[in-house]
Amino acid sequence: MEGGKPSLPLVYQAVQALYHDPDPAGKERASLWLGELQRSMFAWEISDQLLQLKQDVESCYFAAQTMKMKIQTSFYELPPETHNALRDSLLTHIQNLKDLSPIIVTQLALAIADLALQMASWKGCVHTLIEKYNNDISSMPFLIEILTVLPEEVHSRSLRIGANRRTEIIEDLAFYSTTLVTLLTSCVEKTGTDEKMLIKVFRCLGSWFNLGVLDSNFMASNQLLMVLFQILQRDETSTNLHEAASDCVCSALYAIENVDTNIPLALQLFQGVLTLETAYHMAVAREDLDKVLNYCRIFTELCETFLETTVRSPGQGMGDLRTLELLLICAGHPQYEVVEISFNFWYRLGEHLYKINDANLHSIFRPYIQRLLHCLARHCQLDTDHEGIPEETDDFGEFRMRVSDLVKDVIFLVGSMECFSQLYSTLKDGNPPWEVTEAVLFIMAAIAKSVDPENNPTVAEVLQQVVLLPESVHMAVRYTSIELVGEMSDVVDRNPRFLDPVLNYLMKGLREKPLASAAAKAIHNICSVCRDHMAQHFQGLLDIARSLDSFALSTEAAVGLLKGTALVLARLPLEKIAECLSDLCAVQLLTEQSANGKSADPTVWLDRLAVIFRHTNPIVENGQTHPCQKVIQEIWPVLSETLNAHQADNRIVERCCRCLRFAVRCVGKGSASLLQPLVTQMVNVYQVYPHSCFLYLGSILVDEYGMEEGCRQGLLDMLQALCMPTFQLLEQPNSLRNHPDTVDDLFRLATRFVQRSPVTLLSSSIIVHIIQCAIAATSLDHRDANCSVMKFIRDLIHTGLSNDHEEDFEVRKRLIGQAMEQHGQQLVSQLVHSCCFCLPPYTLPDVAEVLWEVMLFDRPIFCRWLENALKGLPKETSGGAVTVTHRQLTDFHKQVTSAEECKQVCWAIREFTRLFR
Repeated sequence: MEGGKPSLPLVYQAVQALYHDPDPAGKERASLWLGELQRSMFAWEISDQLLQLKQDVESCYFAAQTMKMKIQTSFYELPPETHNALRDSLLTHIQNLKDLSPIIVTQLALAIADLALQMASWKGCVHTLIEKYNNDISSMPFLIEILTVLPEEVHSRSLRIGANRRTEIIEDLAFYSTTLVTLLTSCVEKTGTDEKMLIKVFRCLGSWFNLGVLDSNFMASNQLLMVLFQILQRDETSTNLHEAASDCVCSALYAIENVDTNIPLALQLFQGVLTLETAYHMAVAREDLDKVLNYCRIFTELCETFLETTVRSPGQGMGDLRTLELLLICAGHPQYEVVEISFNFWYRLGEHLYKINDANLHSIFRPYIQRLLHCLARHCQLDTDHEGIPEETDDFGEFRMRVSDLVKDVIFLVGSMECFSQLYSTLKDGNPPWEVTEAVLFIMAAIAKSVDPENNPTVAEVLQQVVLLPESVHMAVRYTSIELVGEMSDVVDRNPRFLDPVLNYLMKGLREKPLASAAAKAIHNICSVCRDHMAQHFQGLLDIARSLDSFALSTEAAVGLLKGTALVLARLPLEKIAECLSDLCAVQLLTEQSANGKSADPTVWLDRLAVIFRHTNPIVENGQTHPCQKVIQEIWPVLSETLNAHQADNRIVERCCRCLRFAVRCVGKGSASLLQPLVTQMVNVYQVYPHSCFLYLGSILVDEYGMEEGCRQGLLDMLQALCMPTFQLLEQPNSLRNHPDTVDDLFRLATRFVQRSPVTLLSSSIIVHIIQCAIAATSLDHRDANCSVMKFIRDLIHTGLSNDHEEDFEVRKRLIGQAMEQHGQQLVSQLVHSCCFCLPPYTLPDVAEVLWEVMLFDRPIFCRWLENALKGLPKETSGGAVTVTHRQLTDFHKQVTSAEECKQVCWAIREFTRLFR
């Protein structure tokens, strides 16, 4: 902080402003100032003083939260000799403030837990805390709070205590776990019916179960388990206590996932949960939805835990199928939120049975899945008084989408055809109300694609009947029937006689506002699957495209229709394609002009043109002119003008570049006449407005033209011109983190150069700067950007390895050798550091590939580089715990340098970096 340590009255004033200033600007100022204080060294002393003075809840909360934050993120600021004093003062504060506010107690408990995890000299902290406070009933609440958050913080992302310390702590907690359970048991005996205390005890027990440190044999015969089930069986249990007990049982079930090694506890939990069925029915009778949801969570967790047992020995012992009965009872509850809890289990069951693929086993579970499907179809029904089409974006709409996904995953157990026929017969033989019809059509749409369309009379009949539905039926029924028709495009493809009636039916929908988007999506599906049959209807598609804006379509649906049109267009004879494409594009540009010139938003027609270019991919023989070439040349002036007019607007420029990307991809080398003007314009605009999409578009140009001898120098000039503003942007503080898209696109461009024309790039003066930028960016924690950087470095080194009989191999090898000599050590050190301290685990396979390539290039020198990189790592934490032993360092070095394939390097890095997390 500027100007030294602030006075306490000043801090009070800022805290008061943060909570009570009526002016939002005042609040904001206070928040920024306090944030700066929290980051400073003074925060330790000031928060300690505020807690001592205990003036009011707000200042104490701020101080407690600051303490927790400092211990989590800045513990290294304190010299080791102050650790004991900090611990003692935090314990004094929590004792003194225990009655002020529970949220302050929680923050202080977290601070104490985070300190205990990092402070290696505090041995057996569970034991010392229990010894110190267990005889004082008034200290129980905060003691249990500390013991609850301690196991939760062991895997905290913000602490990075490392695998060695974490193992030590977990062993320590496991060692004292019986002491903890004894404390909780005696606490329940002493306080008996005190509900708040029971909730605390169950939360604490659940936390220890979650960490997996409780002795399951000791727990199997423990009093607490009985208390848990008694509370859950009791009708008069309050909502909060019921939830805490349910959470605890779920944690216990989760902890014994490996049933075979925890048989006594597994049996107790299994029998205990089966006794809750009556209580579930009671909660239903009382319309207590909170409790119903809790029971359903417990039943689902039971099924998840015993899934393998149930599949291995259905109906025997703990494979008892009553567990599935419990879930089906829940599925019968009228509220759809209840059945939704169990979806993950049904999905996993389906996956297990699909892998085992045993007909006898399938026949045991089939009736359960049939009953489930029956319930799901009923849950998907809209309300009788629902008007209009089904909502897809509200909670119920999302539930129906999840049902649709689940049905697709488990339908193989029942048989798609059998199910489809059964559903259809309920409509054909009965005369159900509209909401039942709509739900049945909805489930039929979910499985339509998995029904075999070959000579299948039922499917043909369904299609025939659906397109005959009168316009007088409920709007939602028409909507879902249109979706069903779209899903049956394979049937139309096998039975072209249906094409005309289907298209007529969909055209009717297209003209009605509520149905238009669904109809457009169905037409798009039919175009995608029946491309050859649709060629004769191309004129009709063109007519729709001409008057696209007269239909009430969502942006997505309009683009989808054009995609379908383009897919069909590509199947026309070559000489017709050019004329029809010209027609199709002209329509989009007319839209642009009619929308009153410049002020209109051009992204609409840019997206439409992009989708047309992207999907018009006719088969062109060598020597033939690409039919789209002429059209793209005609359109270029309009795109160029749009790009100039909107150059400051990233959204529009991005859409322009996307459109150009698909245009260039569409005609390949046929876009040569655009190359010069396009590159000139890109470079000019980029100097003023560095939109990263220009770098991406540049990578497309290098990909298409980089092999052409005559284009290489021009493309290199483009790269250099684009790199100058890019490096200026990326050299600002924090800018790699603030501009991940630029990093991503820059290295896509550089990678394309490496793939298409490596020697051009490696011989240029720009390569040194690109490599240095890449090394700096290896620590960037951003999925796409990091992936691009790693791919660039990997491909770059690989060009010096892959002797693909090209005449320039020796040159490439020499140039890569020079680059490695210059940057190798820095690269390896930066990668090791990034893996240990900056990057999330999912990026490690990419890092492993880079190290593997460096090692293949020159193993002896790589061994030396890696050794130097490892010497630079810190060996212990600021809390005095050992981060990495000498043995672990030498083992890692040996595993990597003696690896025979890349995945061994990856495994070694995964294990090693856990030591620093």
